[in-house]
Amino acid sequence: MSTADDTPVTLSADQGRALLRLARASLSEKLGRPLPPSEIEALRHHLEEPALDAFAGTFVTLKLRNCLRGCIGCLHPVEPIRAGVRSNALNAAFHDPRFSSLTLRELDQVHIEVSVLSAPRPLDYTGADDLIAKLVPHVHGVMLRKGHASATFLPQVWEQLPAPEDFLGHLCRKAGLPPDEWKRSRMEVSTYRVQSFEEK
Repeated sequence: MSTADDTPVTLSADQGRALLRLARASLSEKLGRPLPPSEIEALRHHLEEPALDAFAGTFVTLKLRNCLRGCIGCLHPVEPIRAGVRSNALNAAFHDPRFSSLTLRELDQVHIEVSVLSAPRPLDYTGADDLIAKLVPHVHGVMLRKGHASATFLPQVWEQLPAPEDFLGHLCRKAGLPPDEWKRSRMEVSTYRVQSFEEK
């Protein structure tokens, strides 16, 4: 799925647009407003690209008026890209526990982003300072784990939290841990990279 340097599957802009259309079409169908048959057939044709058969982790993020409205995904390559985008679009809209289900009224206003991930790779580090030194802001997605507690941030989150200390602190909090847990104890850390596509 990914190369040795942790690069995700490389999709074309057209393939990315097809995945965005798939995500939106999945939401439209679920909300009782399916695409016309001609558009469904055209989309099906674009989704037949062999690159979309590749297994990769995917996330779908929904925003409404620049605020998060849902985000669900899978870090690991357990299904083909097209299948992951469809299921994660539905999960982000209707099964993100942080939000109520998306409504038909919101559908036309919601902004969709699709992320295709490289396989997470364990990051070997010797302490808090070394961890910060090895993270690449705006490039690395990060997954933290300690015992049963775990959480991840996509690389896009660096835009809101550009300082590594803040990024890691918020990530610990998301996992239900104290924000300074990454400084105080040894944690399992994995990184991954993302190719993202978003609606204009």
